[in-house]
Amino acid sequence: MTPRTVLVTGSAGYLGSQVVAALAARGDARAVALDVREPARRLDGVAYEVADIRAPDVDAVVARHRPSVVVHLASIVTPGKHSNRELEYSVDVGGTRNILDACVARGVRRIVVSSSGAAYGYHADNPQWLTESDAIRGNQSFAYSWHKRLVEEMLSEYRASQPQLEQVIFRIGTILGETVHNQITDLFEKPRLIAIRGSASPFVFIHDQDVVGAIVQAIDSPVTGIFNVAGDGKLDIDEIARRLGKRCVVIPAGTLQAALWLLKKLGLTQYGPEQIDFLRYRPVLDNRRLKDVFGYRPKLTSAEVFELWRKARGIG
Repeated sequence: MTPRTVLVTGSAGYLGSQVVAALAARGDARAVALDVREPARRLDGVAYEVADIRAPDVDAVVARHRPSVVVHLASIVTPGKHSNRELEYSVDVGGTRNILDACVARGVRRIVVSSSGAAYGYHADNPQWLTESDAIRGNQSFAYSWHKRLVEEMLSEYRASQPQLEQVIFRIGTILGETVHNQITDLFEKPRLIAIRGSASPFVFIHDQDVVGAIVQAIDSPVTGIFNVAGDGKLDIDEIARRLGKRCVVIPAGTLQAALWLLKKLGLTQYGPEQIDFLRYRPVLDNRRLKDVFGYRPKLTSAEVFELWRKARGIG
């Protein structure tokens, strides 16, 4: 029997490269790796394509390889110094529409999309635990959050107009692993952690290998739908500081907001006053649907994956 073909967008990224490696190791699926960048290394048995997710070339790539499943991971998670909202929108939203149109035109059976808990938005009235039935209210002030909301609204439109294209959407929590380095880990590696007065700033974490495991399972599973991807439990900022052996600097929200406004105006930081809500209204993801409906149980809890990362970094 000819092995199924799985095309992975964003394949040169941190998560994409691990998904491609997992597919290559399985040997029962032909992996096609699509990214705007050349991969750091090429794996045997993987077909590599270099193309911008926004470009017409994407349709040609899908037509050439005829994948039955597309894993769509391409997005701008951490913008570079010279990034801007127009560029980020064109990649996150325009690029998603481009790959969806190619999937429809070329008869792709299923698409697996990496969304984010950020799609729910950072709001004072968020439920203590967010479930997949809660509204997606990504904040317009956060490009990533806003774009994930727009992408999910687009996916909803395609479910109605193109029901033959099966969808699995993962709203992923904060990814941690032994080598993860991102905006969140930057906060944890500072000499003192910033805490906002009156806010617990809860975090839900998910092991990078659990994300890969869920994505690989989604390729074969008959189940479709939207699923929160997070480890069991959460850690508040005070508990994180204790585990790191650090102190929290507790700052009133208004004071920090004013300081960030000034620092950004002076060009001393890329973060503006909107970051206050990013810190104090963290979306906390309920993972029961992932376990009970999709059938994937994360191997590590939020606390366990945090400890794995902390020990790997030699902190505390």
